[in-house]
Amino acid sequence: MPIGRQGEMTWLLLRSGLCAPAHNMACDEALLEGVAQLGQPVLRFYGWTEPAATFGYFQKFAEAGRMTALRPLIRRPTGGGLVPHDADWTYSFVIPPDDPWYALKAAESYRRMHEWIRAAFAAMNVAAELSPGCRNDLPGHCFAGAEQFDVVLGERKLAGAAQRRTKNGLLIQGSIQPPAGIVRDRFEAAMRDAAARPWRVEWRDWKPGAELNQRARQLAQEKYSRNEFNCRR
Repeated sequence: MPIGRQGEMTWLLLRSGLCAPAHNMACDEALLEGVAQLGQPVLRFYGWTEPAATFGYFQKFAEAGRMTALRPLIRRPTGGGLVPHDADWTYSFVIPPDDPWYALKAAESYRRMHEWIRAAFAAMNVAAELSPGCRNDLPGHCFAGAEQFDVVLGERKLAGAAQRRTKNGLLIQGSIQPPAGIVRDRFEAAMRDAAARPWRVEWRDWKPGAELNQRARQLAQEKYSRNEFNCRR
């Protein structure tokens, strides 16, 4: 694992800004494919050039389509349920296979990610908690209720995520429905700080190279923008 100053771990920070919906999913998959070679975890913050929705890899397109009028409707590389992207904040976290986080069981990985987000909210005086159990009024819709270890504020779900583990690494894709009065830039800074203190993370701004960018463009054009993939089941 790469080590920074005074024994700190170096994690990479990618600020993608606003991207097309298909590109967002393609970029996350390209990062998953390349993270073993990078050898460092990557936290990516990104937004959407237009309202859209994504749904879990194993969901049926028709089922997801009945839950939202948002289009485009794109299948994610991760599992989980339908997520609207008209007012949320999105991130992904990609972990190489030699990182201890990769070895965690799925539930523990999910809990660790959301403990991190809860700590960031706490730094902003938002008393969020982790959901102790499942409560979902519309199965298949991520934000219609809360799964165990989701981030909640009272009865409202603030954050959910989905994961995919391959031999190349672990991808976590997350959506945050922010409470009123919270500014995104400040929240992202709070997330960085919440990792820097307990985990001794040193952040380094990073941009993908030409090969990874080309792979993301290829995946966007040949996979995530095509009905053959999105409507495959």
